[in-house]
Amino acid sequence: MDKTIAEKIFSEKSGKDVYAGDIVIAKIDQIALQDGTAPLAIRQLENLGVGVKAARITHFFIDHAAPSPRKELSNDHKLIREFASKIGADFNPPGEGIIHQVMVEKHVKPGDLVVGADSHTCTYGGLGAFATGMGSTDIAVAIALGKNWFRVPETFRIEVEGRLPKGVFAKDLILSIIGKLGVDGATYKALEFHGECIEKMKIDERLTIANMAIECGAKAGLFESDNNTREFLAEMGRKSDFRLVKADENAEYEKEIFIDASELIPVVSKPHNVDNVVGVEDVVGTEVDQVFIGTCTNGRLSDLEITARILKGRKVRTRLIVGPASRKVYLDALDKGYIKTIIEAGGVVIPPGCGPCVGIHMGVLADGEVCVSTQNRNFKGRMGNPDAYIYLASPATAAASAVKGEISDPREFL
Repeated sequence: MDKTIAEKIFSEKSGKDVYAGDIVIAKIDQIALQDGTAPLAIRQLENLGVGVKAARITHFFIDHAAPSPRKELSNDHKLIREFASKIGADFNPPGEGIIHQVMVEKHVKPGDLVVGADSHTCTYGGLGAFATGMGSTDIAVAIALGKNWFRVPETFRIEVEGRLPKGVFAKDLILSIIGKLGVDGATYKALEFHGECIEKMKIDERLTIANMAIECGAKAGLFESDNNTREFLAEMGRKSDFRLVKADENAEYEKEIFIDASELIPVVSKPHNVDNVVGVEDVVGTEVDQVFIGTCTNGRLSDLEITARILKGRKVRTRLIVGPASRKVYLDALDKGYIKTIIEAGGVVIPPGCGPCVGIHMGVLADGEVCVSTQNRNFKGRMGNPDAYIYLASPATAAASAVKGEISDPREFL
């Protein structure tokens, strides 16, 4: 019987023929943890009192509070650094970048099975890997054994035909999908993306879409690997890591969703739920106090390019914070002049990391303030203040809003 991408990867990693609904014990290829969740996993692992078999494939990142704003977090960072050194695991200090960006730049390969102590681990599906977030205790087990149990998920096939219109980006596409499905419309499913529009997308765009699969409850967001995947890996100096990962032609899907990309418009997700999606014209003119462009969703080079294109020769009318997703992205953006353009326009560039997204530092909102952000969540209190309001948007919409000081349609600037 033909298989989905999820079924093929779990069959390979479990060493047997499996399908949706099966329970498997599967070998894990990569494990990732960040400073918000790693301390609990480390303590759980120590409480288990077992050895560590998977140190070589375990990666620790300091990105959620980088550099640390409080002594309590500094102590957690010290704990992570010392534990990684003790077991011989990979450690990424502040400034290297966001866990999900660095993992795709350096480690994840098509066909991998990856787990992470972070819900947006599903980002790596943009490379054709099955990647999913797990609780810190399950991650501790994965580090100890190099394997874990899984239920093979059913798959929704999402077919996106046509081309995205001017001013419409991958972020608008995934927000539109989440708006249709709802925040729990794909709980524990795999979303598998296909179609002409998807085939033309560069990896940056696919990563944005895969990153937000969890926002409609999905276990993973999956793309077939292709020449775009090969080119991306070659750019990262990892050409030999490419392999072809495809769904079988007659694979069975629980649901099929068809989208005409040419009909899409720029959208925003209004407070306080990600599925509260409307066309940008419905909220144009809403006064904005802060704009944040970055995060694991939209802090890549192409995101900074469109930001710089809109800001070129203009000044922002509100606070603009920009966070490159990794050290590589930062350096490449410097070389191309994007950072200079952002600073000349009045923006502030922060170190590679999560920044204001998690509400710890570098952009906590005041009472009643409105932020347009390219991050993946707009829950009440997400950016550090439950009395503030977060609108999610593409980098183009965010940059246009920074220029005008109010939510704006990016098509005016392109």
